[in-house]
Amino acid sequence: MKGQSNVPLQNSGGVGKEPGSSPAQVVNRPKPPGRTKHLLTLVIILLLLWASAKQTDASFTELFQGFPEMWKLLKEMFPPRWSYFDNIVQGMLETIRMALIGTTIGAIIAIPISIICAGNLMPSRWIYYPARFLLNLIRTVPDLLLAALFVAVFGLGPIPGILALAVFSIGLIAKLTYETLETIDQGPLEAMTAVGMNRIQLIVYGVVPQLAAQFTSYVLYAFEINIRAAAILGLVGAGGIGLYYEATLGFLEYDKTSVIILFTLVIVLVIDYVSTKLREKLL
Repeated sequence: MKGQSNVPLQNSGGVGKEPGSSPAQVVNRPKPPGRTKHLLTLVIILLLLWASAKQTDASFTELFQGFPEMWKLLKEMFPPRWSYFDNIVQGMLETIRMALIGTTIGAIIAIPISIICAGNLMPSRWIYYPARFLLNLIRTVPDLLLAALFVAVFGLGPIPGILALAVFSIGLIAKLTYETLETIDQGPLEAMTAVGMNRIQLIVYGVVPQLAAQFTSYVLYAFEINIRAAAILGLVGAGGIGLYYEATLGFLEYDKTSVIILFTLVIVLVIDYVSTKLREKLL
């Protein structure tokens, strides 16, 4: 018949054949997973949970026994001592400054690193593979450990916190940026190469216009994370509001700690909201 395909449609064991369908309408469909597969998956997950709980000495009994102590702690935290609020304003401002400076330094350094890591801009794999390995190594080290190391080198104060946040920002922003670089439109780059532009001109006129909005979004995202991270870096002596956490918790003044927690929560929510709106405008 005219217009009908001469290629016979295969049917593996009649799977996918609906009642009343003609042979031309029979299609191949994957077999649904059997009950044995679901049960085996469930058993494996339960075994993993049991083994993890066994190795970490975690149990529901211990969790339930800790509930009364958690209730006592909450009773000591409320009502918050609002008179302590004036003491922590400067600490919170220092935390925001640390996050701002650390994110800015990290973003600037992340630009050349992301270009080196991008396979479509750096043709030699002997360069971008080692660069990616170093980037993974940077992201492996927690920011709290970085702050502790910088405190040992530079002493107490905000400088170790800024450096720790800068290193963390490099790892995060460079990773997201080079992955975006590898997905940009190659057409403009090929056209610029055909007219004789060098590599720097390709990056300035071909890459930057395509990447600017995403890169700014990544920087704002890193700033959000750094605000949260900077709030606890003071626990290792790296400045900021974390110093007040350490002092109030050390003296068991939980009503003051609750003021710090609520203040930090408000700041984080405001920055999250503003950052999200800015990123929505950019993307």
